[in-house]
Amino acid sequence: MSRIKDLQKKVNHVLEKNMDDADKRAKAVAHLHGVALAAAILAKKRGQNAELATMAGMLHDLWAYKSGSYDDHAHLGADYARKVLGELTTPEETEIICSAIYHHDSKAEVDAPMDEILKDADVIDHSLSDPTKEVKAHEKERYARLCTEMGLTE
Repeated sequence: MSRIKDLQKKVNHVLEKNMDDADKRAKAVAHLHGVALAAAILAKKRGQNAELATMAGMLHDLWAYKSGSYDDHAHLGADYARKVLGELTTPEETEIICSAIYHHDSKAEVDAPMDEILKDADVIDHSLSDPTKEVKAHEKERYARLCTEMGLTE
């Protein structure tokens, strides 16, 4: 079995155990998978590791869904991701994934390449999972850069 499938099983277990509301759980799964897919695409385009990008996407909001709170979820989520990853990744891979999760809420900052992939993937999912909704104010600049990079019309 692939590491992605192993991680998906762990993520699904956490969501099933901690989210009683089936509709909220379905939205959580859709968001995590949407960000994971967007991260894989961006990683391939930018010459980065698509597997690690996918893993970061799968884990980036898991703490918020587990705890029911978005308070400091990026930082707390990075710590929690270390536990979920366990021995699934090498220490170096874990650091790359956890750095991306730690920084993913700082959309105005520029960080390491994988951090930027996760931020951008999160913006893609927020902005395109329902293209009829207006782009969030704090994500507009990043979204515009992504549209230019991807050759998309706004």
